[in-house]
Amino acid sequence: MTTKLLRHIDRLVTMDEARRVIEDGWVLIREHVIDSLGSAGSEPVEADEVLDLTGHVVLPGLINTHHHLFQGILKNVPSLQDVSLFRWLRDIYLLESEFTDEMLSAGYKLGIAELLLSGCTTTIDHHYFRANDMRFDTCVEAASEMGIRFHLARGSFSIGQSQGGLPPDHLVEDEDEILADCERLIRCYHDPRPGAMTRIDLAPCSPYSVSQRLMQESIALARRYGVGSHSHVAQAPEDETYCLTTFGRRSVAVAAEAGWLGPDVWYAHAVTVNDDEIRLMAETGTAVSHCPNSNMYTCAGFAPVTAMLKAGVTVGLGVDGSAANNSSNMLHEVRSALLLQRVRFGADACSPTQALEIATLGGAKLLRREELGVLAPGKAADLIAVDVRRLPFAGGSTDPVAGLVLCDNGRVNFSMVNGRMVVANGRLVGVDLDELILEGNRLAREIVRRTELRYGITLGTRDWRRAYPYEALA
Repeated sequence: MTTKLLRHIDRLVTMDEARRVIEDGWVLIREHVIDSLGSAGSEPVEADEVLDLTGHVVLPGLINTHHHLFQGILKNVPSLQDVSLFRWLRDIYLLESEFTDEMLSAGYKLGIAELLLSGCTTTIDHHYFRANDMRFDTCVEAASEMGIRFHLARGSFSIGQSQGGLPPDHLVEDEDEILADCERLIRCYHDPRPGAMTRIDLAPCSPYSVSQRLMQESIALARRYGVGSHSHVAQAPEDETYCLTTFGRRSVAVAAEAGWLGPDVWYAHAVTVNDDEIRLMAETGTAVSHCPNSNMYTCAGFAPVTAMLKAGVTVGLGVDGSAANNSSNMLHEVRSALLLQRVRFGADACSPTQALEIATLGGAKLLRREELGVLAPGKAADLIAVDVRRLPFAGGSTDPVAGLVLCDNGRVNFSMVNGRMVVANGRLVGVDLDELILEGNRLAREIVRRTELRYGITLGTRDWRRAYPYEALA
């Protein structure tokens, strides 16, 4: 069995129960798991591979609990830049209609590349539609090729605009076919063993795009197979208004009525939840994926994470789609999560340690992955290393661990997933990033052009004179 020794680690952030931070630490990895760790002088004499991490902070890999990776080729589309959620969704649905399987694969690989380079070692992806020749299997294949630990949340649309939903009718799937394909994906790809690289969860998109029947049957299917259940809930004020108008109840109540409460359930966003709903979530173990940058971009508000944590709600961190974020950078999400809570609840609302806990331990608990989120013997060998001798940390060496959150850093120097190095010296291992970028840019231009031609609309240009009337400022 091969062994890897990481030694002379400046600060080893374990995230164990004692929250130990070991100075001049070391970690021994045997195959796919952590064998042992400690401080200098107690390390083993020999290992198959040795890596000197002088000047680096090492911590558990970050866990992304909500994403739409197909949007890796939908960044910075002008028509999506200055609109709130439901208008944003309208144009996204048109773009989705033109997706091909090639585009899906490219979006996935670009998004995963950004995630890996920014410290993410495990990601969920909530992929909720099928168009043209797209295959849900492509999601699993792309993630496997890139080397990230992966949960595919098989999403769905079943209620189109003609029935009062938001998605266009041609993106809607038959509910029985959705459930059959969910079961197929579980049987083909779901690995329930500790340390699994691929798992499947079930994820009807939202209360405004699927029926209550699908929500109920989906969670019943998920529980029959022991997989998780995920959906957009309390996503924005518009979401809440829709649920009140359509169902006469708030969005959490709509989800709860369909059985969507429990430790195997997590909500994306949970921006508009009130105190009673937070208590209900805490009592039932229902978790939340907090997506700070996406919520700011779509003007949705932000989840009251400070209140949730005080009540005992499990909270993880999510990047969300690149069309609602324009990035897939997990380190930036950690920083934004801290700053947003401080803006609303005060300077002591969230510490750097708490922000890192949300991104590691919180994500692991949300996904029910006890082997993740902590560096300890027997745990998965998923870890990241950041060189704090670089410019973003200059002048801030007093507390290098807090600097990972407070300083403006968005890249890791080393990343390991399942004992395999996926980022080394700040570069992806075994991935031609330049080729990915070229292909992604080509397909990004193509999908905007195809959508404009199909619907006779303008998505890809912006009138800067109208946006910024300089004459009025003169």
